[in-house]
Amino acid sequence: MAADLTTIGFDADDTLWQNETFFRLTQERFTALLADYAARDHLEERLLAAERRNLGHYGFGIKGFVLSMIETAIEVTDHKVPASVIAELLAAGQEMLRHPIELLPHAREVVAELSAAHRLVLITKGDLLDQERKLAQSGLGEMFDAVEIVSDKTPATYHSAFGRHGDGPDRAMMVGNSMKSDVRPALEAGAWGVFVPHGLTWVLEHAEAPVAHARFHELPDLSALPALVASVSG
Repeated sequence: MAADLTTIGFDADDTLWQNETFFRLTQERFTALLADYAARDHLEERLLAAERRNLGHYGFGIKGFVLSMIETAIEVTDHKVPASVIAELLAAGQEMLRHPIELLPHAREVVAELSAAHRLVLITKGDLLDQERKLAQSGLGEMFDAVEIVSDKTPATYHSAFGRHGDGPDRAMMVGNSMKSDVRPALEAGAWGVFVPHGLTWVLEHAEAPVAHARFHELPDLSALPALVASVSG
């Protein structure tokens, strides 16, 4: 029956608009600034370890990334990092926070089409102010019935979001580029999980694809989503 699927959740970063690209560009700047102190591979390894270590303190987003870069710079220089390098890292973070939104292909058309017959919920991790800014700039905000900016994405997150804004996870679908955050916990909650890969995905968002799960789907891009929704609903 068409009513079986009533609610569709969308991830934001790297599902509806570009995000990881700007993190990678800033990381390149970070490794260039510290090239006299350590090799690129070592710097990237130390930065990733700092990000992993700091997730519980700073959460996801640009501000935590900048703090992890500064922490790594202090560590690899044995507390001798020049103030000018710290200033450049702070400036890089501020540039990221000001960067205009770049919608991914098909995002606007697909969100508009699906909003006509389904409740749409944006479920995204990250800094509250930055995610609100990006949503406002995207021009997609009015198409969503609800917005959830969360500290992490777990099965409980999807149970709660789809319970408050829909008919529960069993009648909901989650769409995103992260197997770890968007797909696997949504499936565990009882929803459909749709993986739409992005060319760049942060390594901490990688996870094994649950290919045997009956409600798991992978699409090449968002343009294929309306047809999948129709097939699931029908």
